[in-house]
Amino acid sequence: MSKIVVDTSVIINGQLIAQIETGSIKNSEIIIPQAVFDELQYQASSKKEQGFEGLEKILKLKELSGSYGLNVVLKGTHLSTDDIKLAGSGRIDALITDMAKQNNAVLYTSDNVQHLLAKAEGIETVFLKFIVKEESLEFLKFFDAETMSVHLKENQCPLAKKGKPGSFLLTKLSDDILSRDYLKFISSQILDIANVSDSSTLEISKTGASVIQHGDYRVAITHPPFSESFEITIVHPIVKLSLEDYDISDELMERFSDRAEGIVISGAPGSGKSTLASGLANFYQNKGKIVKTFESPRDLQVDPGITQYGKLDGSFDNSADILLLVRPDYTIFDEIRRREDFITFADLRLTGVGMVGVVHANSPLDAIQRFIGKIELGLIPNVLDTVIFLKDGRIEKVYDLELKVKVPSGMTESDLARPVIEIRNFADNVLEHEIYTFGEENVIVPVAKRVQKVGIEKLAEDKIRETFKRYDSQAEVEILSDNRVKVFVDEQYIPSIIGKGGSNINEIEKFLKIHIDVIQKDSDHSSRMTNDLPFTFSESKTALLLTVSREYASMHADIFVNDKYVTSVRIGKKGQIKLPKRSDVARNLMNIASSQDDIQIFLKDF
Repeated sequence: MSKIVVDTSVIINGQLIAQIETGSIKNSEIIIPQAVFDELQYQASSKKEQGFEGLEKILKLKELSGSYGLNVVLKGTHLSTDDIKLAGSGRIDALITDMAKQNNAVLYTSDNVQHLLAKAEGIETVFLKFIVKEESLEFLKFFDAETMSVHLKENQCPLAKKGKPGSFLLTKLSDDILSRDYLKFISSQILDIANVSDSSTLEISKTGASVIQHGDYRVAITHPPFSESFEITIVHPIVKLSLEDYDISDELMERFSDRAEGIVISGAPGSGKSTLASGLANFYQNKGKIVKTFESPRDLQVDPGITQYGKLDGSFDNSADILLLVRPDYTIFDEIRRREDFITFADLRLTGVGMVGVVHANSPLDAIQRFIGKIELGLIPNVLDTVIFLKDGRIEKVYDLELKVKVPSGMTESDLARPVIEIRNFADNVLEHEIYTFGEENVIVPVAKRVQKVGIEKLAEDKIRETFKRYDSQAEVEILSDNRVKVFVDEQYIPSIIGKGGSNINEIEKFLKIHIDVIQKDSDHSSRMTNDLPFTFSESKTALLLTVSREYASMHADIFVNDKYVTSVRIGKKGQIKLPKRSDVARNLMNIASSQDDIQIFLKDF
């Protein structure tokens, strides 16, 4: 009888059994080295799928032996503790080749390194390449063009999410109850192809859990002791979008192109974060940039010119050392979760690499919050300049971050100034939140929106405004505290308000008995007075009626005639402003206004 020595690879992938069943191997002695058996036993004891697969194949091999004239034997000594420790450096491979040499046998293997090693030592060897037909993979039958993910669990019916992000439906695929043996069969197929296919990678292999990336399918396999039962989850992207497919404003597109180099994409699971990250990667690639990715598992749908990196020796920090040597312009960091991931992201950004990070968060503010405590507060605006929040596959909000030294909103004393990170809505540049140190804590504080003034505060504001309207008819007032206000006026009127050596403003402060900060109007404040409200003019027997839209009911407004201030009024419930004809205001209005076109109405708090 001819003698054959087999290694671990040719047993696990089933190629040895396939050769026997086709009649290529018969009337032979098949020697299984004890080292191979011990390795499979160790893997099975560690709850790794490869170990169970290998032991089941040996059992089947013995069942076939009688029908094909085979004699299956175990030979050799058990592995020592040192042999197990040196397994990764080729110790077991050396024991297998020694076994083939000692028994003058032919070595059968599906491991190319083992094959080359045997040939180098002059040992006759047969290389059995494992070929799996894509269409034969069992799990593919559960997918169609609308399937986002498939969920297979022991003793349950197969389920699938169908649709698109934000509008998917969990669907029962059939009434068949899935058995553990059937799930093991699917798992075996996936693990077999992961070992031999260039398009498949075993990304994670732990006790009770494995993650395989097969093409654009991400497969997670769990079983006891990690999970209470056998389960397979397969995720498959159904769309590949470019930035043009999103509703992106010209301003945001310009920011992506020219300024944004510290981007964080946030959202809940399944909101489309990775899809947008892939679109940005391809966008920068098409602009002639060198783009790399950090992923574990590597499942982003990117163009072939983009290199996808995983963890090097189990850490993205080690990957970063290699990344800096290849000098990328942009790096897409998918799934930032662990503390060291945030530190690595910040470190790469501060070295000058453009970074796009993907973070799970329920709001854009939560995404920023996750960086606090991981890196110094003052570095956050240098690391993050643009935060994008996705919901249901669309961009819902974009934040812009900037560091300033100022008195935080809501505080009034100048000696409370400190470094403050302003978080503004990118769409309208409105300040929404501030981050600063309060006591020993870093806090995110919402900035209160402008609201209507009532009562004594309203009367005080009107009095101050009337004082300054002698200089600027469109002066605006912001009350900071009981004894401090800001007055916003046009730049040309500031010298006359201040007076020589500050004499005039001192007189005004003594008269009003408050401290006044005179501020030049910027575009934000001047925009409040640029658009007057449309209205209709009519008269009743006793009053002049100025009617505006009902949406402005109960709000306060200023009335001007030919750009000259006349009075401040409260808009009625039906949007009407009533000026009694006998009042001085109505008489003055009628005297100086030749037509309705001379009258303008401006909201005071809008």
